[in-house]
Amino acid sequence: MKRVDLIRTIEGVGCQFVRHGRKHDWYRNPATGVSQPVPRHREIKERLARHIIRMLSEAPAAGGGGQEPEEPA
Repeated sequence: MKRVDLIRTIEGVGCQFVRHGRKHDWYRNPATGVSQPVPRHREIKERLARHIIRMLSEAPAAGGGGQEPEEPA
């Protein structure tokens, strides 16, 4: 995947540029609080691109161990 296409995709789901690293740029999803590095290569391997997109676009997991909260009696 081209780097510009990956950046367009993650910015499309609401991610924002955070900072330049030495070899990577960091993007953060403010809704979930998840940050991920994006390599500064023209081409990024498909598997890595899918991983970055999945990590930055997922909603945060519920903190209850996967169980629904109990209704008060």
